[in-house]
Amino acid sequence: MRQDGSAEVISASLVLEKKGRTTMERKEALYEGKAKIIYATDNPNEYLVYYKDDATAGNGAKRGTIVGKGIMNNKMSAFFFDLLAKEGIAHHYISMPSDREMLVKKLTIIPLEVIIRNVAAGSLAKRLGLEEGVPMPFPVIEYCYKNDDLGDPMLNRYHIRAMKIATDAELDEIERMSLKINDILTKFLKSKKVDLIDFKLEFGRDADGKIILADEISPDNCRFWDSDTKEKLDKDRFRRDLGNVEDAYKEMLHRLTGEA
Repeated sequence: MRQDGSAEVISASLVLEKKGRTTMERKEALYEGKAKIIYATDNPNEYLVYYKDDATAGNGAKRGTIVGKGIMNNKMSAFFFDLLAKEGIAHHYISMPSDREMLVKKLTIIPLEVIIRNVAAGSLAKRLGLEEGVPMPFPVIEYCYKNDDLGDPMLNRYHIRAMKIATDAELDEIERMSLKINDILTKFLKSKKVDLIDFKLEFGRDADGKIILADEISPDNCRFWDSDTKEKLDKDRFRRDLGNVEDAYKEMLHRLTGEA
């Protein structure tokens, strides 16, 4: 398998040792995004997610490769999903059949990016003229419409209801889950000497209409700062040309799992 995450190098079948199945056939690619490829499987209720090493910033304006990123993000996401499951958070993760691949439940993805901000950074600091690093008095939730052609514009609850993206009841549940996830992750990461500055979540509906956590939780969609030095341990090192990008991802994986 090539480090660049090319689709053509993925094996046609994978071995699983869960739920009584020994093999799973990977079928056609359903969607390719900036960092992942989604495949159909022989089970109509499950997808296979392949994590790439591709890196983008500025809605695709800046492109590059972070060697090993796909493997590290897959492992970190699996770790976080397991952590959240223990606290009652429903998510799409089923298993990790290989270092780069994650088996997930089929969901109807809600086209919203849900951003939870604990500390002023990134676009929030720029928009509001805040000094980066200033703590927010309480977690701030923002919504963006997932649409690359439009540049993922910000939305409020009125926009979301008017566009029939989600109902008020669904937004209440999304916000409840988001704040609970924030509380769980913030407390856990403190024990690893990491500050959770902000992060992006995505949600979907299962076959019964239940809201389920989807996507990933990794340095790609979270801002992680070392609690003592405030060193950035996330994709901002790529966005801002800070260097040592791979080392930052490796450090986060090590702090979470102990993997060298």
